[in-house]
Amino acid sequence: MEFVRGSVARVIKKYRLRKGISQEILSGLAGIPRSHLTAIESGKKLPNFETIWRLCDALDVSPSDMVKSMEDDASEYQGDK
Repeated sequence: MEFVRGSVARVIKKYRLRKGISQEILSGLAGIPRSHLTAIESGKKLPNFETIWRLCDALDVSPSDMVKSMEDDASEYQGDK
């Protein structure tokens, strides 16, 4: 499976919106700057694993579930090609 950069951004944003919280709140809960979260959700930056882990903890999602969602999103994206 090919890596799809946008999948990371879409999935993190999807989980945040599903939880009904702002970037300001999520970044505070995860202990990262809001500007960094904005860059991640826009696809301008990729989070490292520690940041993904912190976001998962703040969103009450297991890292494995988030990665699976990223895989599913990437599969859908590749299917559209």
